[in-house]
Amino acid sequence: MLTLAGRYATKAQQEAVRVNMGLDKPFYVQYIVFLKNAVKGDFGLSYVSQTPVLELILERLPASIELAMSAMCIALLFGIGLGVLVSLNPRNFISRVIMTGSLFGISLPTFLIGILLIMIFAVYLGVLPTFGRGEVIKITEGWRTGFFTIGGLSHLILPAFTLGMYQLAVLLRLTRGGMLEVLREDYIRTAWAKGLPSKMVIFKHALRNALIPVITMAGLQFGELIAFSIVTESIFQWPGTGNLLLTAVYETDHPVIVAYVMVTSIIILFVNLFVDILYGYINPKIRYE
Repeated sequence: MLTLAGRYATKAQQEAVRVNMGLDKPFYVQYIVFLKNAVKGDFGLSYVSQTPVLELILERLPASIELAMSAMCIALLFGIGLGVLVSLNPRNFISRVIMTGSLFGISLPTFLIGILLIMIFAVYLGVLPTFGRGEVIKITEGWRTGFFTIGGLSHLILPAFTLGMYQLAVLLRLTRGGMLEVLREDYIRTAWAKGLPSKMVIFKHALRNALIPVITMAGLQFGELIAFSIVTESIFQWPGTGNLLLTAVYETDHPVIVAYVMVTSIIILFVNLFVDILYGYINPKIRYE
């Protein structure tokens, strides 16, 4: 109320704002009105900027999706690759070093990983920028990306690795565990006995059957990366929805907070729906009636 009316507003001015916002009505009436407007994509105006909340979120959403996709690609590429490598030689010295490193990836908090990467690659080596999104180009109305510029890619590396490090470590350990279990199965022994090429046995027969829990976890993680990248975006001043949410919390901008939660919930819902559909293509034995 004070945010809209002003800190020094009189009681009459505050009451006028309250009536104008519909806050004088019973809570159930307010809730029904909110749901009707939300279905139409109307989440109200930001208390601070006085602009439609959905426009603010959609303006920042491409940056968050770009960061989450990059982090997820890094986690999948290195997590699955290293997980397969470790499972094939579990007692190897390099495998033990990789597994020990994965413990650090799980244990270290995100903000500490980000600060360490900034110190190493930005301060000491001076090869990567410390904050911002860099140069972006316009693809469509409301969607700008840094994937196609050198500046955009260089600004993306540190926050993407910071955001994806925990996911990388989890997927690595999950892939290793799944592969170790699958490699003991009788059909894998039969494939080796038939003299099939190593690549076919490992990637077509073993990895394909071990990927179901990995893909499940990756789907959950991708939704989390979009919704909860607040710390990473704050450290690197990344202009995404996480930074917008943090600002909204500081400024008590309730419409932005509520809209953010609803939009990210919808994104997570569709990501997990896509993962469920993907199961049938990864493993043909899984079909939904």
